[in-house]
Amino acid sequence: MSDIFGKPLQRIETPIPGLVLFELPVHGDSRGWFKENWQREKMTALGLDDFGPVQNNISFNDEVGTTRGIHAEPWDKWVSVATGRIFGAWVDLREGPSFGAVFTTEIDPSRAIFVPRGVGNSYQTLAPDTAYAYLVNDHWSPAAEYAFLNLADETVAIEWPIPLSELEISEKDKAHPRLADVAPIPPRKTLVLGAGGQLGRALRARLGDAAHIEYATRAELDVTAPDIARARRWRDYGTIINAAAYTAVDAAETPEGRAAAWQANAVAVAALARIANENRITLVHISSDYVFDGTEDGAYTEDAAFAPLGVYGQSKAAGDLAAQTASRHYIVRTSWVIGEGKNFVRTMASLAERGIDPSVVSDQIGRLTFTTDIADAIVHLLEVSADYGTYNVTCAGPELSWADIAREVFRLTENDPSRVSDVTTATYFANATTPVSPRPLNSVLELTKITATGFTPRDGGDALAAYLAG
Repeated sequence: MSDIFGKPLQRIETPIPGLVLFELPVHGDSRGWFKENWQREKMTALGLDDFGPVQNNISFNDEVGTTRGIHAEPWDKWVSVATGRIFGAWVDLREGPSFGAVFTTEIDPSRAIFVPRGVGNSYQTLAPDTAYAYLVNDHWSPAAEYAFLNLADETVAIEWPIPLSELEISEKDKAHPRLADVAPIPPRKTLVLGAGGQLGRALRARLGDAAHIEYATRAELDVTAPDIARARRWRDYGTIINAAAYTAVDAAETPEGRAAAWQANAVAVAALARIANENRITLVHISSDYVFDGTEDGAYTEDAAFAPLGVYGQSKAAGDLAAQTASRHYIVRTSWVIGEGKNFVRTMASLAERGIDPSVVSDQIGRLTFTTDIADAIVHLLEVSADYGTYNVTCAGPELSWADIAREVFRLTENDPSRVSDVTTATYFANATTPVSPRPLNSVLELTKITATGFTPRDGGDALAAYLAG
């Protein structure tokens, strides 16, 4: 056993994405040995996913040559050996370009390997009395879907130390399909909440209708429902994109609207964050410039202090704080959102064409954000595995007032921009007969952080022209 002592903790990549081998420090002498088989703080510091094990299993094998079939399970595993030695073989059975990739190595007590969901796992014992141990992050369920691969499939070409022809293989393992006949395991599911809204529709257009993507309108899954924790088998999900929100800014100032805003924008987000933490789900949540009071001179960074002016902004700020409690979270903060359906740009275009000369607020400044750009940014953050946290997402380019944007809409629709006249926010709402929420006068968001991830926001003028042309 002396050859296993004295190794430093080390992470070793393999040809299979996410399949990571670890050398483990083992301390011992002639009396025996000790190792930290799983140490969350040290392992995650080396970049291992904090995979949340919930069960520890041990398979004892008393004979050399015991060979277990290639099974891909719907959970992650941390595999090690307590006593003895194995030859391990792993085959990627997940959808994607690495499908069919193979990795083999020997595992003794000084080694462990992290096996991600969907990677086929098998082993052959190389010593008597071998105890094969594994932590898993889900409990067995009769509804769990596995993928199996034939041990002897020559297209995979695993070079077993002891030829399979010399061993007794179970009839079940012999009957498993060859690689060409295996149905690849899809990724964990992605759920888009608020799928009937402007952003929800943009996300559907961007993500498509793959089998592992689900969309839920409010009628199909109400985020404010008290039983949302039981609404799905959440262990099957990898990402929740929360595009559901109460966005009636002025109505939120009424007693009924206040309750609805807090329930949808804060209480429901706290429930989603709890679900995300309990099931290792990445939560994507949409924030707003209304969490700020708009009194700053420059652009707001992601970590600027909250100072919401009205009920809507207060409920959104509370929702941001709730979303931050999810260990895996992206908060995408936007301003002046434009998508399908009725919106400011379409209204100005309609007024221009009907010969109506509008008075438009000129003392609020910001940048437009198109729902297509928000959807693109969300997909980008997920695809590049950006650091969790808050990201501002708007169009790039000059800071404009609503009146400036209205004039640009007139110009792009071949109407005279001078037909748009300026008005202050106070004057515009002076004669309102229903409650009005205060607006931040500065809604400009700093874009350096999202740009640093490799995402390039579109110029606002170009995006506006494309929107009107489309």
